[in-house]
Amino acid sequence: MIKVDKIEKHYGPVQALKGISLDVKEGELFGLIGPDGAGKTTLMRILVTLLFPDKGVATLDGLDVVTEFRKIRRMVGYMPGRFSLYQDLTVEENLNFFATVFGGTVKDNYHLVKDIYGQIEPFRNRPAGKLSGGMKQKLALSCALIHAPKVLILDEPTTGVDAVSRKEFWEMLNNLKRMGITILVSTPYMDEARLCDRVALFQNGEILSIDTPEGITTSFKGRLLGVKVTHTAQRFDCVNQLRSMPGAGSVFSFGDSIHVTCRDEGMTAQSIMSYLAGKGIAGIVAEPVAAGIEDVFMALMQQ
Repeated sequence: MIKVDKIEKHYGPVQALKGISLDVKEGELFGLIGPDGAGKTTLMRILVTLLFPDKGVATLDGLDVVTEFRKIRRMVGYMPGRFSLYQDLTVEENLNFFATVFGGTVKDNYHLVKDIYGQIEPFRNRPAGKLSGGMKQKLALSCALIHAPKVLILDEPTTGVDAVSRKEFWEMLNNLKRMGITILVSTPYMDEARLCDRVALFQNGEILSIDTPEGITTSFKGRLLGVKVTHTAQRFDCVNQLRSMPGAGSVFSFGDSIHVTCRDEGMTAQSIMSYLAGKGIAGIVAEPVAAGIEDVFMALMQQ
């Protein structure tokens, strides 16, 4: 459904995309995973025909994004990273407007947005600018769907919303996938990568890896130990000491744990606790942990 072949894009001297290639199958939920500035938004804007690529070819359902942009715009639903609906129009007015732009009515495709729009319909007379973050998100998704697109492209849709709204949003995406809609979604949250069928890890305009979430994590090479510090005031010192420890590879903080890659076979949980105790850091708990997508991402960045 989506094919990207060696796409490049420059902003003056800055190369935002460096020969990107990927494909998204029909009916797939595909994630672009990476930090801000990685190139995710630039690629999405090319796919929805808002930007021209400098080099390479991109197609949606066989349609070229440069020469057949009018046809593509009718088959794509796009939700940009920044809330871009008309804030002085009500919820209902925004939905009606986006339906009529594509020559239809809300009634024509209400079945597509019923479950989503139904949650904000009690507020249909409220201006969009006065909605909460989660409600804005649901309205934006409804407006992106109301013309029955084949492809849904969502740029960091859950950034800035609460954990409950994030969970609800991904449940909505899975329902849409079951309807046969192809979904391309970007996110800086590594935990959301696990909810996709396949993901591409993005950094500095390049793709580090493309695979299923399980395939990404099983590609991690080496042993990994998780270290927890009882006294949070010693956490920063603990990271620095671990980076100086003989036999330690990469050392990064993930949530309440510090992940240490072991280069030396003799490096164990017990040796780490003894080493840190000798450095005056007490209350340490170390144990083997399974690698997550974050660990693979950091390892690929170092390579």
